[in-house]
Amino acid sequence: MKTILIYIAVINVIAFVLFGVDKWKAKHGSWRITEATLLDAAILGGSIGAYLGMKVFHHKTQHKKFVYGIPLIIFFHLLLVFFIIR
Repeated sequence: MKTILIYIAVINVIAFVLFGVDKWKAKHGSWRITEATLLDAAILGGSIGAYLGMKVFHHKTQHKKFVYGIPLIIFFHLLLVFFIIR
């Protein structure tokens, strides 16, 4: 259980940082992080970090796949936790 909690914490930090780095790169005209990578980080357990990254960095807030997709991923992660605990 401890390993799972550490994994969840780390992947959420990674997702948050990815959103921040991609926003910085967007502002500076640098090579960007792909949308697939950002979504993969969320799907792999970093949905809360991705959501917070969207809000804090005001990044990907006009893209429907992020505006609706990230909360949907959070919902499915919460369902998964609910069924595991039950």
